[in-house]
Amino acid sequence: MLIDKIKFVKLDLCLRKPYTIAYETISEATNFILKISTRSGMCGYGCAAPDLAVTHEDPAMVEKAITTVVIPYLEGKNPYCRGEILEHFRKVLPNHNSTLAMIDMALFDLLARRTNLPLYQVLGGYRHSIPTSVTIGILPTDETLEEAAEIISKGFFILKVKGGLDIDNDIERIRKIREQFGPVIRIRFDGNQGFDLDETVRFIKEAHPYNVEILEQPMAIGSELPNFDEGNNGTLPIMADESLKHLKDAFRIAKNSAIDMINIKIQKVGGLEEAMHINSVSKAVNNEVMIGCLDECALGISSGLHLALSRPNIQFADLDAHLDFENDPFQNLFTIKEGLMYPKLQPGLGKISAEINDMFIT
Repeated sequence: MLIDKIKFVKLDLCLRKPYTIAYETISEATNFILKISTRSGMCGYGCAAPDLAVTHEDPAMVEKAITTVVIPYLEGKNPYCRGEILEHFRKVLPNHNSTLAMIDMALFDLLARRTNLPLYQVLGGYRHSIPTSVTIGILPTDETLEEAAEIISKGFFILKVKGGLDIDNDIERIRKIREQFGPVIRIRFDGNQGFDLDETVRFIKEAHPYNVEILEQPMAIGSELPNFDEGNNGTLPIMADESLKHLKDAFRIAKNSAIDMINIKIQKVGGLEEAMHINSVSKAVNNEVMIGCLDECALGISSGLHLALSRPNIQFADLDAHLDFENDPFQNLFTIKEGLMYPKLQPGLGKISAEINDMFIT
C-alpha cells in the first residue's frame, strides 16, 4: 500500500474573543490540514498549528515546507514505514515541530482507519473519557468571574486561569473564584513564564488556602525552579510546559525534583510518537502528565484526546482550544458532556465530512 495523493488546506480561524496570556494576546490562528491517500483509497488526516513563540514556525514556513518538502517526499512512500518517514523529516525540517506533528498524526490516523479502530484503541485504549479544563485568559477580577460562571454553566468543572503579569491580581482572582464557586470547582493556574523565583514562592504560599490543583510554568525557560525544601513545594504541584519541547528536555526535567508534572502538547513536541516517548520518561520517575494544546481546530484536539485516553499515567487534559473558534469546520469528532470528553467510536480520529474533503487542494 503506497501513498498516492497528498493534499492540504489552510484554515484561517477566528477566535470568538481575543485572550491574553503573560507574553501575548491572541485573536486568530492558522492551522494546516494534511490529507494523505493511498492507492487503495485509504486516507489519513493531520493538523499543524504553528505558533512562533512555541513551535518556532509561522504559517508561511509551514506552507512552504508542505509544498516543497512534504508532498514531494511522501508521494509513493509506504505509509506504514512511519519510522523511516519521520526520521527523514526530523533531519530535513528542524524547528518545524507542528509540521512534524501534522505528518505523524496523518500517518497514525491512516493506520487506525486501516484497522477500523479508534486511534486511542490502537495506541493502548486505557480509558474511555477524560475531563478537560477550560481556560480563562488574563482579565480583571470581575470579568474573570463572569467568564468562570459562563464556563461552569456549560457543565465544565475545571478552570485553568492564566496569569503572570500581576501577582496581586492573580492571587485575588484565584481567591474570588474559590469563594464564589466553592470547593467543587477545580482550579489550575498557568503563569506562562511570567514570574520570577520570589513571585513563584509567594504564589505557592498564598494560593495554598484556595486549593489550586496545578501551577504551570511559572518561570521563564532557562530559569527552572531549584529543588525547593519540602515546606515550600509540598502543597502545590508544579508543571513544566514551555520548558518541554524535546525528548532531551523530558530527561532534564525528570532529574529536577521541583517539577512534579509535565504538559505534553503534540504540536509542541513534534507528534504523537515523540509525545509517547516523553510520556514514558515521565512515567519512569512518577511525574504526572497533562495533554495540552495550542490554538488547534477540533482535528488537532481529537489527536490529543486519543493520546490522553491511551496511557494510564496521563491523568489530566487541557483540550479546549476548539471551543474558542467561530469557524472550525471539524465537528462531531468527539463528544463533551458535563466537562468530560468522549471519543466517537469511529475509525481513526473520527469521521471526516464530505464538506471538509471538498476543501482540499493539491
